[in-house]
Amino acid sequence: MARKLAAGNWKMNGTGEALGEIDALVAAHPAPICDVLICPPSTLLSRMSDRTNATKIATGGQDCHANSNGAHTGDISAQMIADAGGSFVIVGHSERRADHGETDADVATKAKAVWDANLIAVICVGETLAEREAGQTIDVVAGQLAGSIPDGATGANTVIAYEPVWAIGTGKVPTLDEIAAVHADIRARLSQRFGSHGTDMSILYGGSVKPSNADDIFAVPDVDGALVGGASLKADDFGGIISALERA
Repeated sequence: MARKLAAGNWKMNGTGEALGEIDALVAAHPAPICDVLICPPSTLLSRMSDRTNATKIATGGQDCHANSNGAHTGDISAQMIADAGGSFVIVGHSERRADHGETDADVATKAKAVWDANLIAVICVGETLAEREAGQTIDVVAGQLAGSIPDGATGANTVIAYEPVWAIGTGKVPTLDEIAAVHADIRARLSQRFGSHGTDMSILYGGSVKPSNADDIFAVPDVDGALVGGASLKADDFGGIISALERA
């Protein structure tokens, strides 16, 4: 059975002062019964990992280079993320796909690099508003799944995050039926390709998740948690989402 995971993506937000939010989160949720992950900017990863090392909160990177080392100024490898205490890496986020032109093949190569470092890849998929309005959601997500997930994916090394691009940070959320349809299709395709491993992979929903809507979203079949952006920056907000997942 897929594990429940509340994952926070801080994106390009936070300096050392923000680490106090982690202390507050740990104090409020010292022993969460779901898995919890926070992916801060790389400048904070080591310091955050030190703070969470004795807790049940995992840390990770927001991206990595496909290579383990080399002349790649400004990049960070999965091995470096592991060295800084991370255990997960987000790959293929829509902002990376849009801002940096990352293709499905690029994402798959990065996912393999994450596995090579003995870390867990959080592979992101999702459609744009234009694709949604054109009725292409299922086809677009299916294509991204096929091209972005390497062979060898299991519930132990891979998490899938469905994030409709038009819902990220906008306050707009698909209907529960729309979320259910996409997650059901993702699960079916994972199970068809990977067998029991596809059943074990966690599928997260992302896109304007907050404490006020988390209970309803987590009640949708095949929603195993959330990949949260802005609401993960504050302990109170992210804590509310964790509590909702614990109730699910």
